[in-house]
Amino acid sequence: MSNYDIRFTKHAESDLTRLFDFLLEAADLNTAERALSAITAAIKLLSFSPFSCRKLVSHLPRHRELVIPFGGAGYVALFEIGDAKTITILAVRHQREADYW
Repeated sequence: MSNYDIRFTKHAESDLTRLFDFLLEAADLNTAERALSAITAAIKLLSFSPFSCRKLVSHLPRHRELVIPFGGAGYVALFEIGDAKTITILAVRHQREADYW
């Protein structure tokens, strides 16, 4: 079984900050921390099973989405399987947001 290194683009890092800040304002610190914890825990699963996630589109087989449950909806992380050792998180969004960009 191969273990993948997980990297984040600057865009994905800013997405995490944006999502945290939104919950900090809309709810409270505890909820924001629990959401960030759920996202990071789910992303860690990619280190050993990235191919179990759904493909984004058929012509980009290495681009996939990880669905992350949280509360009534949750989050979706867009990632790319770069090679036999690297996963790159490209973007993270709330499931109710329209798209990644």
